[in-house]
Amino acid sequence: MAAAIAGALVLLLYVLTLGSSTAMWDTSEYIAAAYIMGLPHPPGNPFFVLIGRFFSILPIAPGVATRINLLAAICSAVSAGMWFLITERVLVSWFAERWQRIVGGGLAALIGATAFTVWSQSVVNEKVYTVAMVGVALIAWLTVRWCDDPDGPKADKLLILIAYILGLGYSNHMAGMLAAPAVGLAVLIRRPATLLRWKLILACIGAIVIGMTPFATQPIRAAYQPLINEGEPTGCVDGLKVDCTFSARTWELFKYNFNREQYGKPPVTERNAPFSAQVGMWWLYFKWQWWRDPYGEQQAMQAVLAALFLVLGLFGGWVHWKRDKQSFWFFGPLMFTMTLLLIYYLNFKYGASQAPELGETVDREVRDRDYFYLWSFSAWSVWAALGLVFVWESVASLFGAEQVKLGKSVIDLPRRRSWMMAAPVLLLACVPLVGNWGASTRKNDDTTFAFAHDMLNSVEPYGILVTVGDNDTFPLWYAQEVEGVRQDVVVANTSLLNTDWYTRQLLRNPIREYNKEAGPAVYRDREWKKPTRPVVALTLDQVDSIPLAYQLQDTVGFDACGTIRARIEPRIMTRADLYVLQMIRDNCGERPLYISRTAGSYGRELGIDPYLITQGLARRLVANVPASGPDTLLVPGEGFVDVKRSRALWEDVFKGKASFVRKDGWVDKPSVGIPALYVQTGFMVYDMLQTIGDQPGAAKALADAKAVAQATRISEFFNFSAVEQTPLLPGDSRPAVPVPVPPAPTPKQ
Repeated sequence: MAAAIAGALVLLLYVLTLGSSTAMWDTSEYIAAAYIMGLPHPPGNPFFVLIGRFFSILPIAPGVATRINLLAAICSAVSAGMWFLITERVLVSWFAERWQRIVGGGLAALIGATAFTVWSQSVVNEKVYTVAMVGVALIAWLTVRWCDDPDGPKADKLLILIAYILGLGYSNHMAGMLAAPAVGLAVLIRRPATLLRWKLILACIGAIVIGMTPFATQPIRAAYQPLINEGEPTGCVDGLKVDCTFSARTWELFKYNFNREQYGKPPVTERNAPFSAQVGMWWLYFKWQWWRDPYGEQQAMQAVLAALFLVLGLFGGWVHWKRDKQSFWFFGPLMFTMTLLLIYYLNFKYGASQAPELGETVDREVRDRDYFYLWSFSAWSVWAALGLVFVWESVASLFGAEQVKLGKSVIDLPRRRSWMMAAPVLLLACVPLVGNWGASTRKNDDTTFAFAHDMLNSVEPYGILVTVGDNDTFPLWYAQEVEGVRQDVVVANTSLLNTDWYTRQLLRNPIREYNKEAGPAVYRDREWKKPTRPVVALTLDQVDSIPLAYQLQDTVGFDACGTIRARIEPRIMTRADLYVLQMIRDNCGERPLYISRTAGSYGRELGIDPYLITQGLARRLVANVPASGPDTLLVPGEGFVDVKRSRALWEDVFKGKASFVRKDGWVDKPSVGIPALYVQTGFMVYDMLQTIGDQPGAAKALADAKAVAQATRISEFFNFSAVEQTPLLPGDSRPAVPVPVPPAPTPKQ
């Protein structure tokens, strides 16, 4: 009952700070995939998709995203309850009075639930990690129970149940198997003869296999060609059929997807960074857990608290060993597996925020990977709580002790009054709650959806939008598939265009109707003709024959639409480049084609930059080189800008400006290019309006840009004072302001 109450209180905390929308990185991909029963990036995480779909249709919250975010919150709350039970169990041999054990369990639940990464992952379902965490926590509690009575009447059933959860966890994420080595070692130490019972071993293997059966849904669902069908693990090309489902081709594609061969990660013997640096990455993220300081304002406090919680955890591990060796033989190896062994296995490059003084001299991950150590930080709460109880007892002893008989032993324990007098030391467990609230809460945060809304509405009806990475693609998928925003737009991601399955999907995807009434007013001045053919005039076989890459030795010309004359300099041409050029050639007069402004110089690399004109957050390809005029201006750093359209989008359509200001903060530095894009757009609109003599409009655009920069803590990258002190005269132009946009990431590690 006490553990259930602790879990309920944790869930209440998460509900109070729960996100009602999506977020950056994988959140949008996984919410959208779960909602439409699609396949997210390999290995596809089928168990998550199944339970995510179930939660998405439960009438427990007003929106799909909120419901799936609640799944994350519930999983983490249950995990907190498991850590409570394990901590209380360890304290049984230590304290005779249950209220003391309940306090210890409560400390574990509180510390684990409010660690930064745990909390932030629990209030918006970025991916599958909280589901994996609850599996690890359940296995931990069941194994501790088995260690208590390995010869009891329920012992074998517990092991079979543990095996089933291991298999089920693996069908959610590979981390589902994290607890397996520790379980095996606990069995070997507590009852080695168990390993000789072949019937039990076969039953456990069978349970694991049954647990992994959600993977069987992938070839079936993939054959129906859902709009998110990453990896496409099926040999069927025109619907589900028995012969193609049970074929060598399906097995080959399934294995390729299951083993994540798409990413080509090197073996662990080939280190991506020194092991010491990889441990340093873990330590950086460990420091974040107890007092997240995203803007570097309280580094000393963060370091002191990290050292304190590290020492508490190590003391707790020592106490665990001294007081309850039975469960330690499982939990100790589990902690080793989820820290040092996991660090070695993951073999990461330098972290995105790690060792900034090294700059670009080292290879880095495209984002911070603290979520891969979620289980480590969550389970650390057990040892941190044990260490804190040890400190509590030590301080209480200073206020007076008495002899108490515990079993056959007589020991000195603090008096009840002494416990109460020493209780203030327990407030240390509340520090992460206070220090992480601002960085972890997602309440009323709709910035990612607002960005997706604005990007899609920068594109004319039935347009093609070329994007380059996770954060300018996955939010658009969410907006289209979950919120129903601008489903007529074809999103073409260049990272994914380098795979054969994605190019086939773009060819097969249905042409969806433009909803004129739901669309922005800026597009209601005319009727928009619905395209009648796919995005490329190729067959599936022809699409499959596009080479992955080849070296362009000389400058070549590219002609399209009768008037476009592009020159492509020598470079490596990828499948994505060739597909984009084919889309340009096959959509003259059929569909407008845009390149997201997050794509940087991609238009220049394809030689089409002179034919691009900026409209809001995207750049449209036009048939003729633009020329300056009443509605077209040349802005340094942006090229030609459609003044009327960009102004209408900025002032009347875009939601992002208000969302960023309302959020008031931007914790994730690797994705800071998104709010920075709005600041740059505000400068662009300011320069436009100054040039045409609209001083009030220009001042409002600059004020909006400044508000976004201040809210997201990126004002240092923009010289607002210089702009405000030197207003433009009509006809002048201002040098472009550099924007700190990080390199485009590839979708997924």
